[in-house]
Amino acid sequence: MKFISPGELRRLGVLGMNSRNVNYIGATNERHRFPLVDDKLKTKRLAQDHGMRVPKLFGVLSIQHEIQSLEKTLEGLERFVIKPAHGSGGKGILVVCERRAQEFVKSSGTVISLRDVKRHTSNILSGLYSLGGRTDVAMIEDMIIFDPLLSDFSYEGVPDIRVIVYRGFPVMAMMRCATHASDGKANLHQGAVGVGLDIKTGCSVCAVQNNARVDKHPDTGIGFENLQLPHWQEILDLACGCYEMTGLGYFGADIVLDKYRGPMILELNARPGLAIQIANQAGLAKRLQAIDRLETVDRSIAERTELARTMFAQKPDQV
Repeated sequence: MKFISPGELRRLGVLGMNSRNVNYIGATNERHRFPLVDDKLKTKRLAQDHGMRVPKLFGVLSIQHEIQSLEKTLEGLERFVIKPAHGSGGKGILVVCERRAQEFVKSSGTVISLRDVKRHTSNILSGLYSLGGRTDVAMIEDMIIFDPLLSDFSYEGVPDIRVIVYRGFPVMAMMRCATHASDGKANLHQGAVGVGLDIKTGCSVCAVQNNARVDKHPDTGIGFENLQLPHWQEILDLACGCYEMTGLGYFGADIVLDKYRGPMILELNARPGLAIQIANQAGLAKRLQAIDRLETVDRSIAERTELARTMFAQKPDQV
């Protein structure tokens, strides 16, 4: 194993956790705004109020007694997602992609019963998946039918795009691709693949799984070298628009590409992880410092995305 000195990490512009927490999250995110993104239900309603596209909400359960009405809530729903409002790391998310009478098929192909669905929902309400183990709220929402152009790059689940936004500028992005190992979830800690994306073009830069570089998807066998995200400008605009919506100076916007509705906000994160730097083979610190050196950040969304695409374009020999 090769160890790199702190000085070398600084030279490479790698952002560490302490610097992220103090200089960016703590310095630019007012604490009273955190609930806007820590609570997924609040995020969804806030986005709807601002006219931003989000997956449709079918229902909300907040107390154990309401589980008795879950069967009625699910009537007529062939596909749906049940997730905790205060969950993190992709934990507690149940994705049902097919219904067979009283049986439900998960994205992994596993068949479960209504009793299993109720038990999972009960676990959400009891706080099994929430931050700090607090009692939680269960959200039932529409399942994303992701853009078929991305079907070769994800397995048993929906891929999403994480965009790091700083002071309203998109500074780094990656696509998180579900795998069998991640149980169909786009979560890097559970075994999903992270594909760094060139801010200018939306093309792949590098792909990693479990912090190790990979050239192709482990389940589909398709290489990532030709990956280019459709709707790239719209994705960046949507992510940057969350700056005005939340008032947060540093956050991660998670966006999905629906086959019929295009880019949609899945959720926001006020404490986005740092593995995105590995996927991009680039450090965040230099990009954040470049934004701080601008004479003004008071620009329109279109101006901010255009400038970021120019400032942070990957050089041909880096791709």
